[in-house]
Amino acid sequence: MLSEQQLYQSLPNALAGVDLPFLGEKMHGKVRDIYTQGGELVLITTDRLSAFDRILGVVPYKGQVLNQLAAFWFEQTRTIIGNHLITVPDPNVTIARRCQPLPVEVVVRGYITGVTQTALWVRYSQGERTIYGLDFPDGLQKNDALPTPIITPTTKGGATGHDERITSAQVVAMGLATESQWTQICAAAVAVFQRGQAIARQAGLILVDTKYEFGVTPAGEVLLIDEVHTPDSSRFWLADSYAARHAAGQEPENFDKEFVRLYYAAQGYRGDGEPVPLPAELAVQAAQRYIRTYELLTGQPFVPGDLPAAARIEQNLRAWVENKR
Repeated sequence: MLSEQQLYQSLPNALAGVDLPFLGEKMHGKVRDIYTQGGELVLITTDRLSAFDRILGVVPYKGQVLNQLAAFWFEQTRTIIGNHLITVPDPNVTIARRCQPLPVEVVVRGYITGVTQTALWVRYSQGERTIYGLDFPDGLQKNDALPTPIITPTTKGGATGHDERITSAQVVAMGLATESQWTQICAAAVAVFQRGQAIARQAGLILVDTKYEFGVTPAGEVLLIDEVHTPDSSRFWLADSYAARHAAGQEPENFDKEFVRLYYAAQGYRGDGEPVPLPAELAVQAAQRYIRTYELLTGQPFVPGDLPAAARIEQNLRAWVENKR
């Protein structure tokens, strides 16, 4: 694993974005820069870190971790549902099948936790007992395990600019997915989550909750898209210390970006207004957690790509375009 000093030295080279005019017009996501090439998408995963629906800063090697970890999980779950992955021509790049993303984020939760306004624990702690159309009993404590995984969908950046919580019934009523699509998605989401929990357990981690996105091909096939079980889209806790820390009323040891959310929440920031820039020490700590999570889940050492990443990405994508001709 890279040393703390190496990560600090990598900070100036963290990938905030990349401009590749030879690929055409660029679309911006929170974390990805996206180009369209016929029936394929070029997804470039940057080092941008977002929380509370805001970009907070950049984290060295974060994009590489996300891109390669997503590829790992797409392979692990492809027998459950098809996905958009075609190839990975660069550590930060995925070539994917082009499809129409469904405008709903499929959040699967195995525990009651979180600090954002859409989090189960935030709503529950404020006295709500029917959340996302689901009923919850009195007496739950933060970070308790739920009896079975549940699906708590949200819109993708509603009128407020933030994800808005909705119910499964509303997903269909609002036309975000057809009834048959939503039935298939819910079944696949729970199955993918349970496979993720099993693999995470073998790595000494608990997959706490996650966010999935789905798209539909021109032929009508529903695919798993975006990313799967990364520290950006998922919450992971250390399994060995969970029970003792939970019994003591302490926060679990996390291996994701939740500690960044907790830091900002402790400063009084939960998404309203402009956030303060991500401190360098927090960026390095985040990099350490992302890299360690990758190594635990895949069982492979993290091999950092050459820096600066933008030049490497351009070279590899020019070669990819040339090979397509």
